[in-house]
Amino acid sequence: MIKKLVYFIVLVLIIFTVLMYWSVSSTKKTFIKSDLVNYDNVNAVNFKSLDSVMVTASSLYKADEIKTLIQGEQYRQAWSTPIKVPVMFLDTLFGGVVILKEGGGKQTHSLKLMTKDSIELTLRGVNKDPKKLIPEVVKTLGLENLIVDGISAQHPYGAILAAELADKANLLNTKPKVVFVPKQESLGRYADKYSNRLYLLEYETESKTNWTNLENVVNTIDTEDLQELKLKYPDKVFINKSELIRARLFDLLIGDWDRHTKQWGWAVQKVNGKYIANPIAGDRDNAFFNLEGLIPTLLSNKYVVEELRPFENDIDFMPGLVYPFDRYFLINTPKALFIEQAKQLQIMLNDSVLEDALNVWPDSISELDGKEIINKIKSRRDDLVDYAIAFKISIDEKGKLKERLKGSEDLDIDSKLLECFECLDSN
Repeated sequence: MIKKLVYFIVLVLIIFTVLMYWSVSSTKKTFIKSDLVNYDNVNAVNFKSLDSVMVTASSLYKADEIKTLIQGEQYRQAWSTPIKVPVMFLDTLFGGVVILKEGGGKQTHSLKLMTKDSIELTLRGVNKDPKKLIPEVVKTLGLENLIVDGISAQHPYGAILAAELADKANLLNTKPKVVFVPKQESLGRYADKYSNRLYLLEYETESKTNWTNLENVVNTIDTEDLQELKLKYPDKVFINKSELIRARLFDLLIGDWDRHTKQWGWAVQKVNGKYIANPIAGDRDNAFFNLEGLIPTLLSNKYVVEELRPFENDIDFMPGLVYPFDRYFLINTPKALFIEQAKQLQIMLNDSVLEDALNVWPDSISELDGKEIINKIKSRRDDLVDYAIAFKISIDEKGKLKERLKGSEDLDIDSKLLECFECLDSN
């Protein structure tokens, strides 16, 4: 009997391995640009005469039935569905912008821009380049496509819907817009890499000039600069805790599981001699993160990669959604504040608001994914008070930090401020 069981397990493993290698054999590519529709030769197009073009985000994630079984359906159709987007030239954007530098994280190509009014913007590539994320062992095994194809779980236009919903929740956001950037002189030495591609154009979470609708903003800074400001004025710098809680509960609603420190900025207001820091969420690549298929489902098990949480009707493992960022800013916050903000979000994001928000998407995209996404948000919203309490409990259980926040490793920081933002107040 035991021998038969061993044979069966071996047979299952062999079949699974064969199917897995079949699924990754569809393409060896790790990155391609967006596909322009109706034009065979993109270099022959006079984009100056066009105000918009039809573009598909990517054809890289097409899959047969076996690949869909092993790696999931995800948002493949959204990636390959053409949409109409405006054509953008840097020399006319906001009266002309200049390129400050090349940016980007582990999978996003981006350019930092500045307007004549010193407002900082960013062009974030919709197409991702995960080369830096692929471990050597995965390359050796010939399984690179498992990492590359995982991007199909990200909705190419999720950031647009997330921003629309954030507006309805009265939360600061970077207001992303989808644009097509053709080859142009203004790109300079970046032309080859960054031309003829689909981008999200959005405000930077750090900017020398206030672009938010808040008054008395003295600066828009990152978390490291906020810590330095706290060190300088320990009794005068505070965060807008209610708004941060609402922002993090909003993340739970939209299934954005990737909210580390580097993805937040702060609009700092000076009011009556005090500095109040209001959170600005950036980088919404993982909003509505849809994991399907045998391998993604296995990876998202809480005992495998606990922080890789899929966007489902409910939240089944709250500790995986609690980041050091949460512990740093929200440790020991009264439960009543979490409940209050959860109830406020339930009112702000009622059914009609959620359904109307889909108008920000092209009809073709809304028809594909809109109903399922909104229904999941509704389900999570209805249980949001319970989730808010569980979130608060998990933050407190994990406790104060023992290591520096990501991005502030080189900061000469007070030992109290290392543990939590308010810990310095108790000195």
